[in-house]
Amino acid sequence: MNRCLGVPIRVLAIALACQAGVYTEPAASQATSNESVNARLLVSVRTGDDGGVQRALADGAAVDSRNRLGESALLVALKRSDWRMAKRLVDAGADVNQSAINGITPLMAAAYGGGTELSALLLDRGADPSPIDRVKKTAMVYAAGEGHTAIVRQLLARGVDANRAYDNDLTALMWAAGYGRTETVRALLDAGADPAKRDNRGKTAADIARDAKFDEAARALDERAKR
Repeated sequence: MNRCLGVPIRVLAIALACQAGVYTEPAASQATSNESVNARLLVSVRTGDDGGVQRALADGAAVDSRNRLGESALLVALKRSDWRMAKRLVDAGADVNQSAINGITPLMAAAYGGGTELSALLLDRGADPSPIDRVKKTAMVYAAGEGHTAIVRQLLARGVDANRAYDNDLTALMWAAGYGRTETVRALLDAGADPAKRDNRGKTAADIARDAKFDEAARALDERAKR
């Protein structure tokens, strides 16, 4: 081995490079380091550790790091209804349309969880309301079924058709009716949703509400149908 004053040349070269500030770790070591900081980000999001998230991002974690289910850090935060952390990740540049393996998008998670401010933020940052997940639901279906009327209105304002038929010819109005979400039913009717439409079983939204014994929602639908 060539030596200079008893010091291996490779060691000497690394020392000089470090002094000059140009030495970088080998690729394998860097990859391990990146995986580690990305894992720290995901753990911090999952445990609600806001400080840990900030440190991981400052240390170079990829804001769109994903777990084994394909869930991004943003999606994990939204599924936990951790709206503040989700906003931090969006502000850090998280991809608002990155879906998990099951097709769930950040907007769907916000719509399901009732994160009104976050859904508005996601839409403002370019979130697409049209994707369909593995169980054939959209952000509108989740919002209507859960009775998150404000989010339903946001989606309608972004051009989602109040009469769009989803899987089994079910409309958002039918989803809202089937879970007794009377306020959401009225909002959809006001937006032009047709109470006479039928699903693939031939049932209207009022039929679906009555079957589930949601009488108030059924009456609201019957009243509108008579106009």
